[in-house]
Amino acid sequence: MSKRIEVKDLNVYYSKFLAVEDVSLTIEPRSVTAFIGPSGCGKSTFLRTLNRMHEVIPGARVEGEVLIDGDNLYGAGVDPVLVRRNIGMVFQRPNPFPTMSIRENVLAGVTLNNRRISKSAADDLAEKSLRGANLWNEVKDRLDKPGSSLSGGQQQRLCIARAIAVSPDILLMDEPCSALDPISTLAIEDLIEELKSEYTIVIVTHNMQQASRVSDRTAFFNIAGTGKPGKLIEYNDTDTIFTQPTVQATEDYVSGRFG
Repeated sequence: MSKRIEVKDLNVYYSKFLAVEDVSLTIEPRSVTAFIGPSGCGKSTFLRTLNRMHEVIPGARVEGEVLIDGDNLYGAGVDPVLVRRNIGMVFQRPNPFPTMSIRENVLAGVTLNNRRISKSAADDLAEKSLRGANLWNEVKDRLDKPGSSLSGGQQQRLCIARAIAVSPDILLMDEPCSALDPISTLAIEDLIEELKSEYTIVIVTHNMQQASRVSDRTAFFNIAGTGKPGKLIEYNDTDTIFTQPTVQATEDYVSGRFG
């Protein structure tokens, strides 16, 4: 299931503006990798290049390679829709489809992809995905209620259930807890720990404690100033980044001296 990501010499543009410059890194399967750094340094932009979400913005483009188990996402003839199906995305704010029930929300990706599925198979998949997102016990008696009737933390777990229902290889999470209270945040962090046994997970977070708790490896991005591109400054095991970084800027950031 879970796949290795290799990024080689990646430059990310918004029209003529170079937003992220020359990133190369490798993310191992069945691991959690955190992207940290100050606002505006390109973390989320870079994350969105890993499933070709970046290019839905007019004028946005990418130079370089993103290899998933050796296959270049940006190779000739690669269908971006297929890429986004195999690489799930969980956004900053929970975004269940408001007119759909909890059950329909979980199955949305499957039904949008026109996969024919029997009712019993759909029921099984909905339960499996909700269990996978640690949400089943809370919602099993109200699957026909709107997804928007859930609390914020539950909605975010519903979005994770929706992402894993299509059996992706990789899960990308863009600040998945920034809109949540501490208890819901803890539930998502526990869930990330469980999910990494099956998926390659990449998470953007502004919360240093969260990065140190949930990730195996951490990438620190920084920016020299307004209008300059974001760059990958340091990438290493999370313990090393937080206790013995090799770059002064990394140490300043993780110790709270700037950012």
